[in-house]
Amino acid sequence: MELSTLTQANISLPFITATADGPKHIEATLSRAKFEELCSDLIDRLKTPVNNALKDAKLSVSNLDEVILVGGSTRIPAVQETVRKITGKDPNVTVNPDEVVSLGAAVQGGVLAGDVKDVVLLDVTPLSIGLETLGGVMTKIIPRNTTLPTSKSEVFSTAADGQTSVEINVLQGEREFVRDNKSLGSFRLDGIPPAPRGVPQIEVKFDIDANGILSVAAVDKGTGKKQDITITGASTLPKDER
Repeated sequence: MELSTLTQANISLPFITATADGPKHIEATLSRAKFEELCSDLIDRLKTPVNNALKDAKLSVSNLDEVILVGGSTRIPAVQETVRKITGKDPNVTVNPDEVVSLGAAVQGGVLAGDVKDVVLLDVTPLSIGLETLGGVMTKIIPRNTTLPTSKSEVFSTAADGQTSVEINVLQGEREFVRDNKSLGSFRLDGIPPAPRGVPQIEVKFDIDANGILSVAAVDKGTGKKQDITITGASTLPKDER
């Protein structure tokens, strides 16, 4: 934190270890320039999500009124300078970046409870939701950035003659193939009458409520047989950030 306001900071770690000669300590000085050099690859990664957010919102930097920083690490001067270069605006530093998420959550809680009437906050799906289909391909049902709550259904069929069951593998992600996305859960629909492939009609319905809880149901339209699954708290972080 010192390097957010100072050009160098002292690092003092007494008794970090011990040898036969006695205890060892670390005493060093870290400059802001060296710190920014060590963090440069992480800071460069800021550009992609900012540009993606603008693209998804169908906005350009000229449409921005304010840039609000989220998270304590945004106090790093190099982070603020990167944001300034991307957006062409000075970040708004009047909101505590450590508290901004909780403030937004409190407002959203008030909206959901009906206590806040003059604010409309629309939550969206952060990643596309879909299922596995023939060839290990992910078929997207609900695209990312869809406003919640939402509901959508599609009709699928069997891939083989005489197939009497189907496995519904619910996926989250933006990649084409199943292996590159995250599986949120799966279930099996049994009891499908044997028929040539492509004949059975299986309706799969996806529902996401205002709290982000996902329910998926599969119904064989010929027999009315149904199976479903409810998924809560799905992580959207990539594997290297969990």
